[in-house]
Amino acid sequence: MKTLIYLLFLGLFSVFSCSTEEATNENTNPTETEIYFPPLDSDSWETKSISDLEWNEDQLEPLLDFLEAFNTKSFMILHNGKIVVEAYMNEHNANTLWYWASAGKTLTTAITGIAQNEGFLNINDKVSDYLGTGWTNAPLEKENLITNKHLLTMTSGLDDSNDDISAENLNYLADAGTRWAYHGVFLKLQDVVAQATNDTWNNYFNTKLKDEIGMNGFWLPFESTNVYWSNTRSMARFGLLMYANGKWEDNQIIPETYLNEAINTSQTINEAYGYMWWLNGKSSYHLPQTQFEFSGELIPNAPDDMFAGLGKNDQKLYIIPSKELVIVRMGDAASEENFALSSFDDELWNKINALID
Repeated sequence: MKTLIYLLFLGLFSVFSCSTEEATNENTNPTETEIYFPPLDSDSWETKSISDLEWNEDQLEPLLDFLEAFNTKSFMILHNGKIVVEAYMNEHNANTLWYWASAGKTLTTAITGIAQNEGFLNINDKVSDYLGTGWTNAPLEKENLITNKHLLTMTSGLDDSNDDISAENLNYLADAGTRWAYHGVFLKLQDVVAQATNDTWNNYFNTKLKDEIGMNGFWLPFESTNVYWSNTRSMARFGLLMYANGKWEDNQIIPETYLNEAINTSQTINEAYGYMWWLNGKSSYHLPQTQFEFSGELIPNAPDDMFAGLGKNDQKLYIIPSKELVIVRMGDAASEENFALSSFDDELWNKINALID
C-alpha cells in the first residue's frame, strides 16, 4: 500500500519569512543559514510544498506510480533540507530499516576524512603502516605501494575477482594507482580507522557521525562485507550533511577540503568516481565488474553536478547542489541487473525532471 506524506507548507510563517525563503530558493549556492536541519532528538522535520516551489504537481503521481511499479520501498526529496516528497510503498514505512548496500561506502569515506582531520591517519600513508605487512597476498614491495587513498579510489591494483577480502585472496594484479576496479577491499579502511583511533569502527562511527546528525541504524556484517541499515530519513540526513558541505548547523563534521576532494574525480582512470562517490557530468565512466570505458555521462538525464551514493538493488542517494536537492530511493532491484547503476537511474530522472522542471 502506498502512503504519501505531502509536504504542505503550514502557512504559519509571516509574509516576510515567506518572501525571504522565495528569494533564497533562487540562489543556487545556499549559505549555511538558508539550509534547514531537522533536530537531532526528534522525529519532527519541516516541510515545503510542491506548489510553493512551483513544481509540476500533476507529475507527482506518475513519479510515485513509476517508483512503486519498479519495486521501490521509500522515496524522499529534500529541498534545502526541508521535505517536499516522502513516500512509502510495497509494505514499507517510515520506521522500517533497510540496507544501504554500496551506497554505504560513502559513510566509510566520511569517517576516513574525519579521522584524518583529527590527526589519527593520513590518506597518503601506506595501508600497512596501520594494518602491518601481510594484509594482502601481494609481494611486499607491491603491497607497500597501496595507500589509504588507493582504497578510497578503488585503485589498489588487487585482484577483484573474489569478494572474499581475506589476505590470501588479495592477490596482486597491477601496481596501485594504475587500475580501477570496484572491490570490497575498501573495507580495510574501516580496520585502518579502528587501528588508528584505538577504538572500534562502530563506536567511532556512532560518536563522530551517526550521533552528530541524528541518524539511526547499525552496521551488520554480512559474508565478507559490512552493510549499513537505517530508515529512509537517516539516509536523507547524511545526504543533507553532504549537501551542506559537511556541516550540520554550526558543526563542521566532515572537513570541507576533504569533502571537495571526495566529490571530484579522484584518479585518472574513471572520471566518474571520487572517494567512493559516483560523479555525473563527466565525459566517460567505468562500471563495476568491467574494465571497459564507456563514453558519455553516467546518468544523462540527471544534472551535471549531481554526485551519488549508489548501491546494489538500486539503493540511491543523489545530491544535486544546483537544484538544492537531496533525493533518496530505497527498495528492491528495479530490474534483474546486478550493477548499482542501471537504466533505472536515467528513467527515474526523466520522471523527476517532469516534476521539478
